[in-house]
Amino acid sequence: MKEPMELSFDESLDLLGGEVFGRLAFTTPRGPRIVPLNYVVHEGAIVFRTTPYSELATQAVGHDAAFEIDGVDHQRQTGWSVVALGRVEEVPTPELQDLRTLWVPRPWAGGLRNLYLRLTWREISGRRIPEGFATTVPEHHLH
Repeated sequence: MKEPMELSFDESLDLLGGEVFGRLAFTTPRGPRIVPLNYVVHEGAIVFRTTPYSELATQAVGHDAAFEIDGVDHQRQTGWSVVALGRVEEVPTPELQDLRTLWVPRPWAGGLRNLYLRLTWREISGRRIPEGFATTVPEHHLH
C-alpha cells in the first residue's frame, strides 16, 4: 500500500499555478455547495469570474471557503491534490485593470460572468500518492 506524501508549500503553489480548473466549496443556508470553475493565481489569491446573481456571488462572498485542484493517473494509481483555504471577496476595482492586463479569466461556462472574485488563501496544503506497488485496476475502470 502506498502512503500519501505531504507536498511542500512551494510544490503545492507550483501545482496550483499550473492549472486552470478547480472546485470551490462553500456553505449556504441550504447546505454545502461545490462549484467547478476556471481560475488564475494572482498576487496570493485564486481569482475567478461569475455572474453577480449566482449562488457563489450571493452566498460565498465574505465567508471562508476551500478551493481544490487535483491530478490523477488511473493507470498508475497515482495522483495529487492541493487545497487552499481562505476567504472569498470581490476583487477591488483598482486591481481589475492590472489583472486584466496580465490575464483575463475565460470561464468555460456561458453567460455574462463579469464579477471578479478571489479566494485569498491563508493556508495551502497538498498531498501526493506516489508511484509504487499498485493493486490491479478493475477492468471497467480502464475504459
